[in-house]
Amino acid sequence: MSKTHLGHTARKRFGQNFLFDEYVIDQIVTAIAPKPGQNLVEIGPGLGALTEPVANLVEHLHVVELDRDLAKRLREHPFIQDKLNVIEQDALKFDFASLTQNDKLRVFGNLPYNISTPLMFHLFSFSEHIQDMHFMLQLEVVKRLCAVDGDSLYGKLSVMAQYYCAATPVVMVPPSAFKPAPKVDSAVVQLIPHATPPVELHSVSSLELTVGTAFNQRRKTIRNSLKNLISEASLNTLDIDAERRAQTLSLVEFARIANYVYEANGE
Repeated sequence: MSKTHLGHTARKRFGQNFLFDEYVIDQIVTAIAPKPGQNLVEIGPGLGALTEPVANLVEHLHVVELDRDLAKRLREHPFIQDKLNVIEQDALKFDFASLTQNDKLRVFGNLPYNISTPLMFHLFSFSEHIQDMHFMLQLEVVKRLCAVDGDSLYGKLSVMAQYYCAATPVVMVPPSAFKPAPKVDSAVVQLIPHATPPVELHSVSSLELTVGTAFNQRRKTIRNSLKNLISEASLNTLDIDAERRAQTLSLVEFARIANYVYEANGE
């Protein structure tokens, strides 16, 4: 199959796969449920598969697009150009807080799979400014975002997503909905930032360090994987068995360890 769609060639370095299935597009827009007056931001609008139907329902839409050819297309769009604020920047480096006035952001997009995980962490850092997010992602990434302790795909992304948001899969998307068709299934996930964090933390950085260290050697017991952060005796005082593996620890337990690590370092 040709990788050219509507006169634009998908660029591998940008991880571009263009959505074109009208039924799937309608399902996604229904899930997003954009309303006039909302502060909407699309990441990676591409050829406008979601941009056009969303813009038809609202007066204004921010779009963040790194590909200069696609950004130019959107600025010159024959029907919706006046509704768009086209931001030609890398979403991984963009300050999303700069788009908030009085209204929190509603963020959505068909995200390039090659940046989806780091982009999630970048967006989590703006969670206080975000009302909700709807993203098309590789199905495995959606499963990781929604995984709970004990699941095979449970990892750092799962724990940090739990800390920041409630995550729910809302639409399944087959490879045939894209051009070029990816080799994997996709899904749309809804992420709603918590009004109040589900656990009390002294430091989010300490949680990230603890969780990242534990999952870097996920097959090892936490006695071994976390030995440079916390002793077995200290784990026992926290009522956490040092023989357990990272995959079995809940967010609450990771927070307990992270708070201990923070205090032990005298910060």
